[in-house]
Amino acid sequence: MEYAFVLVLGLFAGTLGGVVGTGSSLVLMPVLVVMFGPREAVPIMAIAALLGNLGRVVAWWDAIRWKACAAWCATAVPGAMLGARLLLAIPPGAAELALGVFFLALIPLRHWLARRDFTLSLAHLALLGGPLGLVTGLVVSTGPLTVPLFAFHGLGQGALLGTEAAASIGMYGAKVGTFGALDALPRDVVWQGLLVGTTLMAGSFIGRRIVLALTPGAFRLLVDALMLCSGLALLWAAWR
Repeated sequence: MEYAFVLVLGLFAGTLGGVVGTGSSLVLMPVLVVMFGPREAVPIMAIAALLGNLGRVVAWWDAIRWKACAAWCATAVPGAMLGARLLLAIPPGAAELALGVFFLALIPLRHWLARRDFTLSLAHLALLGGPLGLVTGLVVSTGPLTVPLFAFHGLGQGALLGTEAAASIGMYGAKVGTFGALDALPRDVVWQGLLVGTTLMAGSFIGRRIVLALTPGAFRLLVDALMLCSGLALLWAAWR
């Protein structure tokens, strides 16, 4: 019954991620921690997220902007590796507090910049990838950071979801590789991660059907709702 519950929840989380580009980790991590413990939950979620992003890449393959993905990953991947090293050195709650305020501030900023036709170039993505990749290394989910950035690049709906997922694969691939190098991927953890990841992949294709039925304006409202929920959740985590 526990596994059945996780699989159903994984399908819901994958559908959510398939619609707004992120949210799977926020839904699944608390349950994985309770079921398997925090030490096992992190690599399980890393493997599952890798498959979930792969599902979105397959679902939106024709819409992916590979130049934007490459520009971001060139600096974001090493930045995320450095951020993971810094995680243990910062005061508890500091990263959550800063990111919560950052996400909430992005909502009015995004609308203000949109009215002025502001977009991020490939060079901007490469410059921002390093520092924001570093911040990504401090938190579990990369989506709340990367989704707004690729939206500022002028991407929407399928192009946004596919490109963000392709960029995230580099992040999660590095994490899974690191866990493997540290012998933190026993066979049971790999199996559980693949099982949960399969439901996330299935949810990605359900999410594609929903996105295709949305207007661009409705999709932008969903991105705003994502940033609002992410910001409030991080502020709550910092307050605790």
